[in-house]
Amino acid sequence: MAISTTDLLAALNFRYATKAFDPARKIPSETWTAIESSLALTPSSFGLQPWKFLVIDSPEIREKLKTASWGQPQVTEASHLVVLTARTDLTQDDIDSWIARLSEVQGTPPEALAGLSGVISSFSATMDAAAKQAWNTRQLYIALGQLMTAAALIGIDTCPLEGISTADYDEILDLKGSGYATAVACVLGYRSADDKYATMPKARFPEEKVISHM
Repeated sequence: MAISTTDLLAALNFRYATKAFDPARKIPSETWTAIESSLALTPSSFGLQPWKFLVIDSPEIREKLKTASWGQPQVTEASHLVVLTARTDLTQDDIDSWIARLSEVQGTPPEALAGLSGVISSFSATMDAAAKQAWNTRQLYIALGQLMTAAALIGIDTCPLEGISTADYDEILDLKGSGYATAVACVLGYRSADDKYATMPKARFPEEKVISHM
């Protein structure tokens, strides 16, 4: 299955970091289900998926998170808010859990996956705890990119939020000791007619400045 190159580029040009959302417009449930599925389908190194995506439905929690987001109005005005959290470690239990899932889904005997398990374990052993969390967090940005692109393809506006206090998010969301930590957030919904940024030209360097053929 494929979309045309014209439709792809149109969707990517449609996307921008939406600053003002229409609070009266909510993403339909069937559309949101597809967006959640796009998150679950995000690729990751070794397939480990070292993350958890928190969809914040509670208006009360979103108000608290707005305070921890420099008061950015998108946090409460957008239809949906997703907090992307990364595993704070990479343990043998994490690896074993993934190998068991891979075996289940693909119908492969666990012993046939012992080689893969060993490779992942050896890779993990080269990192200390801080390096593992940093590696997991870098993986998470693949999910953020997939989320925003998938949303753009179906006409949903987004705004990634790094201007947040991740420590405050962790406290508000009771993540301490959970094995996960906030990395970034993203709001999704429909742009307000008053958002001046919607009509601004997309500013990018010329392709020849950022793309080289070797």
